[in-house]
Amino acid sequence: MTRNGTEVTEFYLLGFSAKQEFYYVLFIVFLVIYLMSMVGNTGMILLTNTDSRLQTPMYFFLQHLAFVDICYTSAITPKMLKNFIVQNKSITFGGCLMQLFIYAVFATSDCYLLAAMAVDRYVAICKPLHYSVVMSHRVCTQLVAGSYLMGSINASVHTGFTFSLSFCKSKINHFFCDIPPIISLSCSNNDINFMLILIFVGFNLTFTVLVVIFSYIYIIATILKMSSTAGRKKTFSTCASHLTAVTKEVKDAIKVAIFRLHPNC
Repeated sequence: MTRNGTEVTEFYLLGFSAKQEFYYVLFIVFLVIYLMSMVGNTGMILLTNTDSRLQTPMYFFLQHLAFVDICYTSAITPKMLKNFIVQNKSITFGGCLMQLFIYAVFATSDCYLLAAMAVDRYVAICKPLHYSVVMSHRVCTQLVAGSYLMGSINASVHTGFTFSLSFCKSKINHFFCDIPPIISLSCSNNDINFMLILIFVGFNLTFTVLVVIFSYIYIIATILKMSSTAGRKKTFSTCASHLTAVTKEVKDAIKVAIFRLHPNC
């Protein structure tokens, strides 16, 4: 819907390119995945808050990782599920803005939390005598707050510049309000938007990935120096939760990248 032929007040999410009869199957599949994710992440938060044995920096970070997973998943999935079973797939201008902002905040925070967890494992394994001092509750809180701050800055910049554009089309060729498909609807110059994506997304991904890589280079080097095989296995097992989280997030990032390139696949 437009006013004066140029001002878009509603967008339409085209979603997946599939026959109508498959939408109900997709609805059930994604609903089950979403509910399992909500139960798992909520369980993690409750468990880390109630079990005194889990009051450690690693589980503190895992708790916030579960929280951001709930937030950015919930920013997208409910609307996507609704669009599977209704004919009207519209989303208001403000609703689209909020969806993009919330998703960007917590998706970016997710990357920085994984980097913070890598630093935590580095200190625990490579600097064990200084662990309680370096990874104090105050430092952990600051790292988490910094993750949310970086997510908020990234989201504010992208959301502000994206929705300051003039739009002459309203059909988003995607299943949620993501930056590239929204920018493609603009009839104004969007070179600065693509430059911002390159700079901010490039910096966030490069910085957090390098922190994880270099942390594990030092961790692996320290483990290899241990003379006891049992000691190596026990030490490396302390990284299992973080490696599991990293693997999951890498898989999710690959899925998002595929959908960004081929929204209708």
